[in-house]
Amino acid sequence: MVKAISPGELKQEAERAYKKKNYHTAAKSFQAAAEGYTQIGEPLEAAEMLNNASVAYLQAEQPESALETALNTDEIFAAASDKRRQAIALGNQAAAYEALSQLETAADAYQFSSELLKEIGDKELRPIVMQSLSAVQLRLGQQMEALVTMQAGLDEIENPGLKQRLIKKVLRSPFSYFNRLS
Repeated sequence: MVKAISPGELKQEAERAYKKKNYHTAAKSFQAAAEGYTQIGEPLEAAEMLNNASVAYLQAEQPESALETALNTDEIFAAASDKRRQAIALGNQAAAYEALSQLETAADAYQFSSELLKEIGDKELRPIVMQSLSAVQLRLGQQMEALVTMQAGLDEIENPGLKQRLIKKVLRSPFSYFNRLS
């Protein structure tokens, strides 16, 4: 008789595969864990595993699978009033849209993710999302919006590193120039 593998064991297997950079195997194991969590009535854990699978698919350069896996998981977290994981799910979807060159949709998803993170006062993830949004805005030819977004993201970092302090200083220059013109 074959012993069934629990969702928790599948999750651990997926995490080991991810650490070994075996992203496709990790994604499949995260998806299997999600199915297991769904079967035992734990939808939030299932949605979490689907988001992990999405990240693994992106690492495996399979953005279509990444998007398909993460779609609608934000709604599961929203229904549970878990804004942080909702924002993360939106960020994962945005990253997949970005990889698929669906830049307008990616920008919208990053923006919504950023707003949720601001609502809950998350100063760890929001700057990362803002930097991603800024990069997409640049690709869309929205240079000023990208500068403002990057500045806003950097302003929220409590202890910026040397590189971040340098970028902040460089970004202040154009804004001080425009303020003098006003």
